[in-house]
Amino acid sequence: MTFLKDDIIRYRLEKAQVTFNEAKSLADGRFWNGAANRLYYSCFYSVIALLAKDDIPASTHNGVRTEFFRRYIKTGIFSRDFSSLYTDLMGKRQESDYDDFHNFSEEDIMPLFAEAENFNKTIHEYLLYAERET
Repeated sequence: MTFLKDDIIRYRLEKAQVTFNEAKSLADGRFWNGAANRLYYSCFYSVIALLAKDDIPASTHNGVRTEFFRRYIKTGIFSRDFSSLYTDLMGKRQESDYDDFHNFSEEDIMPLFAEAENFNKTIHEYLLYAERET
């Protein structure tokens, strides 16, 4: 089955929002490791939507991070703060998923919600603007 690029971008942005909402639900239940995972993935889905817009292939999480930095941070399209947040969330996802006996706390995760929400919103708005320009 073949999909149009715009359909893929919209799907990934919707998935970013759903996944962000999952992170909030996990935080409400005080499942901090799960919330860290879902926050990362919400931003990941926004970034892969962005890469799809510009037909940039990336097949691994590190590849996605590298292309995001090279094409959007280094060029000044997005703030370096976005790169720092993305890298931090990626590290937390790795720790929560793979490190034995590692448990995040509310203090570790709750401040990241506003940053991740802004990250996703900014990328979403950028893509909507780009869509109107074409």
